[in-house]
Amino acid sequence: MTIKNKVLAVERLFKRLDKEITEFRKESGIYCFSGCGKCCNKPDIEASPLEFLPLAFHWFSQGKAEEMLQKLEENQSLNCMVYQPLSLDDPNHGHCGEYQYRGLICRLFGYGAGKDKYGQLRMVTCKLIKENQVKNYEKAVEMLKTKSTVPVFADYYQKLMQIDFRLAKDMLPINEAIQTALEAVMQYYAYRAFPVGKGVA
Repeated sequence: MTIKNKVLAVERLFKRLDKEITEFRKESGIYCFSGCGKCCNKPDIEASPLEFLPLAFHWFSQGKAEEMLQKLEENQSLNCMVYQPLSLDDPNHGHCGEYQYRGLICRLFGYGAGKDKYGQLRMVTCKLIKENQVKNYEKAVEMLKTKSTVPVFADYYQKLMQIDFRLAKDMLPINEAIQTALEAVMQYYAYRAFPVGKGVA
């Protein structure tokens, strides 16, 4: 499968997830607080390179691959380099600088469920939602019991692996995942012509 086809496959998966999240939000009432970037401002976020392949492909198509690779290589912070805090004094408020191309972990957190060591589904969401949206959170927990539409982390990461096992299997610190995705795109097109227009290379 070509890089472009992998990007399209990941984007189709994200589109399906976004619809599922929209349904889940509508039914549970859970929502992220406007301008909150607390979950992005964490040094221990891990992701797979494949979920950032659309971002890497976007940067490459914009002619920004070398620039972004240099920034990633020089970056000393463990926090996501794409996250843009409003100020140094208030790092927990801000926004994603590439929201359209954010990864699977970024889409699922707050709106997805993970399995505990007993195989039971548990909501994976932030303290702010748990404490300030108690009724919504409780409704989401009830939805897990009734098998309602709740996105499940393991299911979506399994679907990623079906696209490209090698790029999906390893969970890396988020900036390493982004860098690995960018390097994969750059290596692929080192000796190939970049696709022009809407066609798939």
